[in-house]
Amino acid sequence: MKYLTVVLIAGLLLAGCSKQEPPPEPVRPVLSMEVKSEDQETFGRFAGTIQARYESNLGFRVPGRIARRAVDVGAEVEKGAVLAVLDPTDQQNQLRAAQGDLARVQAQFINAQANARRQQALFNRGVGAQAQLDAAQTDLKTTQASLDQAQATVNQAKDQLNYAELRTDHGGIVTAWSAEAGQVVSAGQQVVTLARPDVKEAVIDLPAGLAERLPPDVVFLVAGQLDPSINTTATVREIEPQAQSATRTRRARLTLAETPPAFRLGTAISVTLSSTIAPRIELPLSALQEVDGKTRIWLLDTHSQTVQPRDITVLSRDADSALLNGGVNPGERIVTAGVNSLKPGQKVKIDEDSPR
Repeated sequence: MKYLTVVLIAGLLLAGCSKQEPPPEPVRPVLSMEVKSEDQETFGRFAGTIQARYESNLGFRVPGRIARRAVDVGAEVEKGAVLAVLDPTDQQNQLRAAQGDLARVQAQFINAQANARRQQALFNRGVGAQAQLDAAQTDLKTTQASLDQAQATVNQAKDQLNYAELRTDHGGIVTAWSAEAGQVVSAGQQVVTLARPDVKEAVIDLPAGLAERLPPDVVFLVAGQLDPSINTTATVREIEPQAQSATRTRRARLTLAETPPAFRLGTAISVTLSSTIAPRIELPLSALQEVDGKTRIWLLDTHSQTVQPRDITVLSRDADSALLNGGVNPGERIVTAGVNSLKPGQKVKIDEDSPR
């Protein structure tokens, strides 16, 4: 009997030893992020350029063929500098013709003066007729008027010859040429664009819908595309009233708060639009889990490397993110990928690529 009892106890002990314990939960790798509160709403980032506020489109005041261009694009010129020259042959011929007419009328005027003096002398001696004196004086006045007209024509021809040279009326930088040497241009036709570099501004194209709903406190951050560390803020000076038909954008010109030396004319810039809003928390959609009609997230304890679920309320969603109405605090860490395979208290491994 004792022997049977010993055998039974031994069998039970062996059975107990052979029973396997359940395997531990696997440690799952996850991506995570630290929750941050946002108080700025970003409307987008747009490419633009630095341009001069004041630009002049210059052209010749007389028609003709361009003989030469004196400067190239990018050249800085002083007031009165020659930009381009027309072939002056036509203007020179007009001046010679006007000078010839002036010489002829001057001779007629001298003859009319002499005739008027003779008739006056004869009339004073009582041997000349009043009618002849009146005719001589009338002829003198007519010739004087013709002389004035001929002199004005010579002056005009000289001006026309001077207009064959296109000169600046202020200092600036040549930004564009619209005509080449050898090209025939009409009077007033745009030939060259001259910009004043003393006042610069940022120019961008905004979508028409965004331009119409910009908040009054919108802030423009203007930064160089090659070196974003060079930046300044700006305010709207003007927005074109109508959108361009092809692109449906409206051009905006921004007044810079400061003008860094690196912001030269033509510099490529990046402009970010933002506005101050009430603090809010925005999470990626990958961090949300839908369970029994409720939305929850998984909080990560960085010390114990475990996770716990928490219910939240979503105010709105878009294609990539969700806006929350509380439920999580800034500074807490949440799982952003792998939420559907987690269990409360489960051990996780934070992927090395996760934001810290």
